[in-house]
Amino acid sequence: MSNERDKRGFRPLADPASGVLDPVLRKRAGVAIELVQSWEEIVGPALGEQSRPLKLIWPRRAHEDDPFQPATLLIACQGFTAMRLQHETGELISRVNAFLGFSAVGRIKIEQKPVSQPVKRRPALPPVDAATASRINRSVGGIEDDGLREALQRLGQTIHAARQLGKS
Repeated sequence: MSNERDKRGFRPLADPASGVLDPVLRKRAGVAIELVQSWEEIVGPALGEQSRPLKLIWPRRAHEDDPFQPATLLIACQGFTAMRLQHETGELISRVNAFLGFSAVGRIKIEQKPVSQPVKRRPALPPVDAATASRINRSVGGIEDDGLREALQRLGQTIHAARQLGKS
């Protein structure tokens, strides 16, 4: 037994505990951190800048055998964005549920209040010249999956542009 422990070494208690708790907390937590971080990607840049998710409000269950009921997503927004969110509620619920991977949200509740943007955007990278773009396209041209090929093209262009900024 001690030989086996010596081979593996000590592991933090959080490693096995997170494997058990993460799925449970993901379904019942206030707001998943991934939802907050990816909010602008989920709702689009126009709504993402003017709103943010606050919390998921889960309905009370009297017994463990009660059927699952989706949560209400509380969203903070400012000004005219509330009207736009109200108009696009069905689409927004579909996008959030697709992102979370299950039908977690059934309703949206809007709270009008100032929205502060905690994350500042990076400055736009300069465009890549045609020769470099064609070289990147040739290097990823053999990849059959369209999504993967496009992602690698963007990655190559970003790396090249970042290197150009570093030389300046």
